Amino acid sequence: MESLGRKVLAHRTLVIALSTLVLLVSALLIARGGALTSIDTIGTEAWEGRTLIDRELHLPGETSFIVVFSSARLDTDTPAFGEAMRAALAPLRRDPRVASVMAPETLPEAVADRLRSEDAHHALAVVTMRGSYREAAREFASVRAMLAPGPLQMRLTGHLAFRADLDKTLEHDLLLAEALSLPLALLVLLWVFRTAVAALLPVFVGGLAVAAGIAGVMVLSHYVDVAAYAINVASLIGLGVAIDYSLFIVSRYRDELRRGRSYDDALVTAMNTAGRAVAFSGLAVGIGLSGLIFLRGSFLAPMGLAGAIVVLFAVLFALTFLPALLAVLGPRIHAGAMPFARSRPEDGGRWARLAHAVMRRPVAVLVPVLVLLLALAGPFLRLRLAVADVSILPTTAEARQGYDLLRRHFPDHAATRIFVVNHFASGAPVLNEARALAMYDQTRQIAAIGGVRTVESVVNLGDFFDRASTAVVATTPTEQLSPEVAFLRDATVGRSIAVVQVLVDAAPASDEARAVVNQIRAHRTVADGRVIVTGQTADDLDVTRFIEARAPAAIGWVVAMTLLVLFVLLRSVLLPIKAVLMNFLSIGASFGALVFIFQEGHGASLLRFTPGPIDPTLPVLLFCSVFGLSMDYEVLMLTRMHEVFEQTGDNTRAVAEGLEETGRLITSAAAIMVSVFAAFALATVVAMKAMGVALALAVALDATLVRVLVVPSTMRLLGALNWWAPAAIKRWLGPASRH
Repeated sequence: MESLGRKVLAHRTLVIALSTLVLLVSALLIARGGALTSIDTIGTEAWEGRTLIDRELHLPGETSFIVVFSSARLDTDTPAFGEAMRAALAPLRRDPRVASVMAPETLPEAVADRLRSEDAHHALAVVTMRGSYREAAREFASVRAMLAPGPLQMRLTGHLAFRADLDKTLEHDLLLAEALSLPLALLVLLWVFRTAVAALLPVFVGGLAVAAGIAGVMVLSHYVDVAAYAINVASLIGLGVAIDYSLFIVSRYRDELRRGRSYDDALVTAMNTAGRAVAFSGLAVGIGLSGLIFLRGSFLAPMGLAGAIVVLFAVLFALTFLPALLAVLGPRIHAGAMPFARSRPEDGGRWARLAHAVMRRPVAVLVPVLVLLLALAGPFLRLRLAVADVSILPTTAEARQGYDLLRRHFPDHAATRIFVVNHFASGAPVLNEARALAMYDQTRQIAAIGGVRTVESVVNLGDFFDRASTAVVATTPTEQLSPEVAFLRDATVGRSIAVVQVLVDAAPASDEARAVVNQIRAHRTVADGRVIVTGQTADDLDVTRFIEARAPAAIGWVVAMTLLVLFVLLRSVLLPIKAVLMNFLSIGASFGALVFIFQEGHGASLLRFTPGPIDPTLPVLLFCSVFGLSMDYEVLMLTRMHEVFEQTGDNTRAVAEGLEETGRLITSAAAIMVSVFAAFALATVVAMKAMGVALALAVALDATLVRVLVVPSTMRLLGALNWWAPAAIKRWLGPASRH
């Protein structure tokens, strides 16, 4: 780090020029855009079933959207309403990007009636686009622009519309959060540094790191599937760590200047001390995010890589661009003194006094704080998981409004649907007599399951069709069938699959709906085919099981690597273990708050969201993010304590002086992190709002209760054992680095 500092000093102009070039290239890459895709989990049973349906049928799925036409004065059975619908949909029928348009005027009457509301003022059209989801999503906006409803009101919903509105809302949330978080962070920095120039530097570094990081994610998205959500998460983490890292270096630089060092020597010293802490902190955050790689097959693995890219740029610019700016500024680092520059009283050893007070009564402090943190974590035991759906959007989003219209006027279309995909070996026709009879028995078994409202299938045509006649109808040539039956068979029977749709009264994430899926999955064959169950409820179950199966390995990796790095850094056996346990305390409390607020709805009116189950990806994403972020402060504090202990051999003095030297810096850094994360709590997408709140709370608890009270009390109780390690290992590792 000392060598790096001297090289930056010698080539300061070149470093600034290269950083400016990176900013310009980043702006161009961001303007070009990426190939961001949906939040999906590949390889699950629900994913396989959905893929088969999208490939062979035109049932509403990932490449479909629903258009809800409404009129307060026109009835759906009037010529004017029908003509307006036909005119609106006509451009889509001629468009080669559209695979099918199902609307009342083109369907058999019995089917068309299901697309008209009972109040006769609403009607539906279901549009399915060609190609993959990524291709359909890319063309959705231009296809949607072709719809001209005329005298009718129009709302789009369904999968494509939901994802498009989600991406648009996430982009709005990102701009809003950054517009709020940067000024908030600047206010904290002004309070810390008392001069405008010093306060602005971390903001510049943060902006540059986020811009370069987003550009890197855009490039990455052309090679791997990266969810749009990754941009928000990467910006959230990147902005916080970049400003914090800059704060560490600028603070140490100014401290060295106050000690009488020259500007060049102060910068080199800052790089050799705070720069080391920044490098290790980046490593700690990278270790945390690397745990997401264990969830390959989901959007979380690329998101971990996206987060690591932003953190890498945050470290890079904090160790190059920032010292180059400091070198160019020289004495101007003190410019722009605030009016309250002299109003802040000196610490006067207050952090040391607090540490001594805690260590005088370690048990009396430790026990109540532990009880409080465990109580905050308690609601996490009531966690319910479910994949995010349209309800995470604000009520102002078109897809949410369209869905609400569906629920109100077309309950069957908004009902929980379970898709049973019977997959047969290739060969025509898909339905022979044996398969049709087996599917007939299957539909009767499913209909007998508690909670099932309706079973829809070409082999389930009503009570007046018995088993034998239904099998005959299912295998009769299309031209000999009634229009309604022919339509149903074309819609549900493909080249290798025959689909049964199961309507359930309960909500998709309910235990009742999940029980229906599990009971259907208990029977894995039908005739010579295999049964694949998909739909939102099946996806909930599969994604949750996917996460649960891989999360232990991810958590184990993060914990093990953190323990190893901390052991090498601190030359202690117990301190790394204690540090990891401290992290679990703050993470557990934030997880409890996540359930209490967002699942159970406490504060829903204040934060303006619809309560519901937690997305199964959110806890593991939060764990991997918070673990590294929290370790920043632990390392900063423990390395300073270790220095003092190596010099004095006095554990009590080491804890007191370590807290004295780092307490104010940790508090300031945490205040910046909380301000950045809290800005994301104002997001309109519930998942983004929840992550902002959970991260802000975790950092706040970690920097206050954990670092100020729990750490000193536990270190007092452990005494000299804090710094114990086998002598042979200490000799092998060599002397500890000075930070």
